[in-house]
Order: sequence, then structure tokens, then C-alpha cells
Amino acid sequence: MYIVGIDIGKNHHEASIIDYSGKLIGRSCRFPNTHKGADKLMEYLIKNISNSNVCFGMEATGHYWYSIYSFLKSKGYTIYVINPIQSDSLRSMYIRQTKNDSKDSFLIAEVIRFGQFTTTSLTDEKLLAMRQLCRYRDSVITDRTQIKLRINTILEQIFPEYEKLFSDMWGSTSTGILETYITPDKIANTPVDELYSLIKDKSHNKLTIEKAIAVKEAATNTFGIKIAQNAFSFQLKQLFDRLNLLNQQIAELDAEILKYYETFDCFLHTIPNISPILAACILSEIGDIKRFRNSASLVAYAGIDPTVKQSGEFCSTRNHMSKRGSPYLRHAIFLAACCCSFHDNPLNDYYKKKRSQGKHHLSAVGAVSNKLTTIIYAILRDGKPYEPVKFV
Repeated sequence: MYIVGIDIGKNHHEASIIDYSGKLIGRSCRFPNTHKGADKLMEYLIKNISNSNVCFGMEATGHYWYSIYSFLKSKGYTIYVINPIQSDSLRSMYIRQTKNDSKDSFLIAEVIRFGQFTTTSLTDEKLLAMRQLCRYRDSVITDRTQIKLRINTILEQIFPEYEKLFSDMWGSTSTGILETYITPDKIANTPVDELYSLIKDKSHNKLTIEKAIAVKEAATNTFGIKIAQNAFSFQLKQLFDRLNLLNQQIAELDAEILKYYETFDCFLHTIPNISPILAACILSEIGDIKRFRNSASLVAYAGIDPTVKQSGEFCSTRNHMSKRGSPYLRHAIFLAACCCSFHDNPLNDYYKKKRSQGKHHLSAVGAVSNKLTTIIYAILRDGKPYEPVKFV
């Protein structure tokens, strides 16, 4: 049995072959990330090891490993896709810290030979599709946040009093007013009855005419700048158009993600305050739970395990998340932990306990993230809905 380590790059990859004693077979092979490059890799194998049994190892470097992985999978080969952190730990053992592709491909093969690694898998096409959509959704959410910040910046200049008029400036009533009238001048020149009619409709009769009067008075007496109103109005109109488009795209994305999530026998959405969309994001990043020996290994994969700083008799009591695992999974779990920390459930009690112990808000949410990950692991491992657990 031989092992082929492949160092992944955007345009080119590098492959090295070793046997199970760690002996390097021949020279490394550099090949392009194309059909011709894949054929060159096959010729390289035939030349050096003929038709001997072989397995492959490669790092999960961005999305650049997908194509060669798919090619080798179609050929029936066994492929191990590892986290770059695992090869970095072996690389640090070498005294001469040289960076070259042939050395890296050799080290990747060594990681596979030692057998101390966890793998990433593309065995389920639906899982990959859901992961792509969830990651894309995350980027669209980021774009929407940027648009909201830009709108808020303009409002702070032309209508600084506005954000205090509503508990949620991005609720349907507030955005309805802004989209309809854009600037405080137009709001001030609108009859109260007309303004109230809009507010009544957008709030589903929850707000009274007093709110319309308060908005009109604030617009009339605003301390915002009065110059260049046409430019601000034009900019806000375009920003709201983009915001509405992003909201529509997010809604379409959510519907598509749910279609994939419902095909999995998954119960992560049964955890209180975790939506099916957030559950789908978590599941898509974890994949096959059997890859993890225990909940601690999943915690480490997510990068929410605490760092430990110790030297001699000194041991730090102020440790932070390692943040060395999957950033997408860590982000999804942190969002879920934030939801759980502020609603009635055992994790909310655990959050309050950490806060009462003097922990900072982020430290307390980090502790909740750790506990939540153990729950996620148990649900995926057992294939059963969430059962309340009392944390001490």
C-alpha cells in the first residue's frame, strides 16, 4: 500500500508518494488543476508504483480540492481530506522552516501514514449542496448588514432622531415609513392622517395615531443637516432597493436550504430557539458525526475549545477560544448559543450562572457554545430529538 500526499493550490497541485515505512518514492509531481493535469497524475502513479494499492491525502484548502477529489473518487480511490491544522502540527516539527510544495505534499502523506487525523468528506452530494447554500447565505446576510449600516449612517446625518422612535428600526413599520417618504422633509409635509394610515397598516393596528404625531414632530424639528437633500434621497432610494432585493434573495435561499435539510433525518431544530435554517448550517458543516470520536473532538473541530497557557508553575486563568477549527461551524454555533442564551431554556440558566460568576458576556456565550456543541454531538450521534438537560 502506498500513500499519495497532494498539496492543493488554486491553479496547480503537487503530489508525493511514500510507502508505509515513510520512504519517498521517486520525485514529486506538479500538475495543473485540469483534466490534463489529472491525467498527468495518473501517469505519474503508473510510472512509479504501477497498479499497486494506493490511497490519497489532501488538505481542505478552500474549494480548490473539490475537483481533484471528485476525479479520484470517480476512479474508486480512497481519499482522506484533512484539516490543514493537522499537517501544520507535523510541519512545525521540522527545524528548517522551508515552504515548498514538494515538502508539503510529503508531510500530508506522512499525516495519513501516522493515522492521527480527522477527515472531511464529500460523500453526500446533498450535504455539499446545502453547505454551499448556507455559506452563500452567510455572505448575503453580511451584504445586507453593510447596507443597513450605510442607511443608518445617512439617517444619522439627515434625521438623527429617527432611530429613537422605534424599538426596531428595521421592523416593517419603520422601514415602511423610510421607503415611502425617504427624507424627514417629506415626512414633515405629509398629513398626519396619511402617515397614520401607513403606520396602522404596517404595524397591523398595533400602533396608534400618537406614533404618527411623534414621527411627524420629530421630522419637523429634526436637527439633521438640510443641505444636499436630493443627493441623500437618491442614495437612500437605491440602498432600500438593494436591501429589498437582498431580503428577497435570503427568503428564496431559506426555502431552498429547507428543502435540503428536510431530506436529512436530523433533529437539531428541536433544540429550543434554534431555527431549521441555523440547524441546516450546523449540520452542513459537521457532516458525518461518525468522523468525531467524542464531543470534545467536535468542540476542537469547531475551534471553541479553550487555549491553555502554562509554563513551569504558571498556568493562565484567562484563556480564550482556540479558533483553530472550522470558522463556518464556529460562527453558526456561536449564533445558536446567542439565541439560547437569551431565551428560557437550560442554556439560558447556564449563561446567567456564568455571568453571576463575573464572566464577560462573550466569555459566557463561549461557555454556552461549548455546552451546546456537546448537545449537538449527542443529537447527531443518537439520531434523537433534544431532551432538556440541567447544566451545573
